[in-house]
Amino acid sequence: MIPQHHLPADIERTSLSIITAELEAQGLTPPPETAAVVKRVIHTTADFDYAKNLRFTPGAVAAGVAALRAGTPIITDTNMALSGISKPALARLGGSALCYMADPEVARIAAETGTTRAVASMHRAAQEHPGAILAVGNAPTALLTIVEEIEAGLRPALVIAVPVGFVNVVESKEALFAACAAHGVPAIAAMGRKGGSTVAAAVCNALVYSAAEMQDPAARGWK
Repeated sequence: MIPQHHLPADIERTSLSIITAELEAQGLTPPPETAAVVKRVIHTTADFDYAKNLRFTPGAVAAGVAALRAGTPIITDTNMALSGISKPALARLGGSALCYMADPEVARIAAETGTTRAVASMHRAAQEHPGAILAVGNAPTALLTIVEEIEAGLRPALVIAVPVGFVNVVESKEALFAACAAHGVPAIAAMGRKGGSTVAAAVCNALVYSAAEMQDPAARGWK
């Protein structure tokens, strides 16, 4: 077998062209505002269900891009999602990304309160970075904590709600999306069971690349 392409930039461009064509063939072409996010997630997962599962509050993508251009930090619920976010693109924006899950203080609070580190980490995020972008790809308890914080007055710049699994996953996404819609908080959610840390990172990267004008891999220094 002779590979169609060898260079990463060519592979990405060709992949996105295939994705665009298949979305059109299936009658699933996303609107311009959300297209970058939908296509980046499909590019990461090879799963076209996300063209139907991803849900956006009005103006969510624009809000996320504006927040990133203002240097707003991204806080994830897993170090896996954190590792997948493009740090060079964030650096161009003067932004940062962090995760509290491995923090000893978060572990101590979780143990003392009998809760999960995901819950403790999101409470800490609300205290230390109340206007952050919150990206959840694993823990439904993190989403439910964000719901509590929003109802108590927290106003994140954006919530990315894409945990994966079978227990409390569907319900937590629905509760989060409803709370965000009710309180005017921008949100992007993968409704249903699908998602994961890689999806959270893909959504973040779509927004970061848009904000930094690095959608084309050549702008990221790729060949």
